[in-house]
Amino acid sequence: MRRPVAVRVVGPLQWIVYPALAAIAATIIFATPVQLFGLMLPEPVFPMVLAFAWPLIRPSMTAPAVLFGLGLFLDLFWNGPLGLWALCLMGVYVVILLSRNLLAGHEGVIRFAWYMACTLAAFLVAYVIVAVRAGNPPAILGLIGQILPTLILYPIADWMLERFDDGDIRFR
Repeated sequence: MRRPVAVRVVGPLQWIVYPALAAIAATIIFATPVQLFGLMLPEPVFPMVLAFAWPLIRPSMTAPAVLFGLGLFLDLFWNGPLGLWALCLMGVYVVILLSRNLLAGHEGVIRFAWYMACTLAAFLVAYVIVAVRAGNPPAILGLIGQILPTLILYPIADWMLERFDDGDIRFR
């Protein structure tokens, strides 16, 4: 008699909805006016992790829509130009989606290099748009103060890839 095989189903709730809600919560928490040793908390772009990880985990129609909503949330929350972060996050998503076959099978350093390149490109696009719109460029130190914490978030993206990639054996 055959034993039933346990299928670990990873649905959109686990790899899209919960991480998106966690990114919103982390953004709100890190925006609190708390000072530690005279320094404010950094304000990384938490959805950047999702824009990098989601196309590598499994391309879907829901992920870009949620990512677009997260970008609009960031624009409204940080009082920025509407659509700025939605454009930047969607740009990262599209680049990773198109280069998904190149990244297949690579680990660690290669994926971090891609994450770093995509993050820097997204921040460059945001910097140019804000500079053109405002008529003068934003402060470089403030930009670096947001880029570095966003780059430090890569282990979360790596954990998501290890946790959810091939999580559902029905797609193998």
